Amino acid sequence: MQQSKIILPIIIISQFFCTSLWFAGNGVVTDLILNFNLQGSALAHLTSAVQFGFIIGTLCFAVFSIADLFSPSKVFFVCACIGAAFNLGVLYDENSLSSLLLLRFFTGFFLAGIYPVGMKIAVDHFEKGLGKSLSFLVGALVLGTALPHFLKNTTAAFSWKFVLLSTSTLACIGGFLILLFVPDGPFRKPGKKVNIVAFSQVFKNREFRLSAFGYFGHMWELYAFWAFTPVILTSFVEKHPQSHLNVSLWSFAIIGVGSISCVIGGYLAQRWGTKQTAFASLLFSCICCLISPLVFTTNSEVFFLSFLLIWGMLVIADSPLFSTMIAKNAPDTIKGTALTIVNCIGYAITIVSIQTINELQSLTDSNAVYSILAIGPLLGLVALRLKNKNSTTGPKQH
Repeated sequence: MQQSKIILPIIIISQFFCTSLWFAGNGVVTDLILNFNLQGSALAHLTSAVQFGFIIGTLCFAVFSIADLFSPSKVFFVCACIGAAFNLGVLYDENSLSSLLLLRFFTGFFLAGIYPVGMKIAVDHFEKGLGKSLSFLVGALVLGTALPHFLKNTTAAFSWKFVLLSTSTLACIGGFLILLFVPDGPFRKPGKKVNIVAFSQVFKNREFRLSAFGYFGHMWELYAFWAFTPVILTSFVEKHPQSHLNVSLWSFAIIGVGSISCVIGGYLAQRWGTKQTAFASLLFSCICCLISPLVFTTNSEVFFLSFLLIWGMLVIADSPLFSTMIAKNAPDTIKGTALTIVNCIGYAITIVSIQTINELQSLTDSNAVYSILAIGPLLGLVALRLKNKNSTTGPKQH
């Protein structure tokens, strides 16, 4: 019983440590541009490389049912260590854009054995209160994603390489924590063979399908907002030279504050229902997308930062709620594979939105480009409305 009390904290800490690999390149992108003679567009390309690696990784993990056939804890550990090694590869002085993209690709590939597998571990341990457990877990992902920006700010006296060394070290520690202290969960139902048709099987369930579509809409907005947060802040500083904004610190705050809203959303879902809470978060996040061009014209630093902090909370609050709905509607024997498949598609969508913003910014310097992020939430809201109509006779989903 005592051991079960430490399971969730360890999963959360490990997820936080390991997902710091995700934006490790973004945290030092200015230094990478200077040291390796890259173009300004490298930010979008390096971010997309991680996302593409994650997509291919999740696809491979899903096709071969890795998280269902093998011990999720061991998969998590192995992927954390290998991902950390590829992250360290960025330190090589003779890197070019091609080699950096390849290193970030493989870092993303092995993140496929960390984030969705971490969710699978939580699902295997916590049948009751799954939504609350996943809210803490996604909160850990958010903090891990924001951490490189914080490290960049607090270690300004050190070389930029310290950020990469730190994130790789943390990832290895996180992997060992899972391996040593988190056994396979009591609710785990191992798969007995590779299920290459799982991809089509999971989407036959209408409830699963609509939950996934809501998640896809959310993902269109999420990583594009995170990736371009430093760009948005830098743009404000350039237009207001009197401003003394610390871009790295505020990037950490705007992304990291989402960890709080994930936890709050988990508790609100227990009161209002998972679908209803996800719908509200997605709606308000959509509104942020639509009004962002107006807000970004403000001269008020306080108003500008307050808006971004609110957007940072709303943009991620629904993520654990979608994961909960997806997990609850997936078949037990391929639950890990189902989560991985949805992650695969969701992250493929993030590449499209990131590159779309990048291309639009090459055509115009108008902040109106961020309003197109509303497309995803709008489609996600439609899917949730269909899901709600289909479930009006049933009880609230918690």
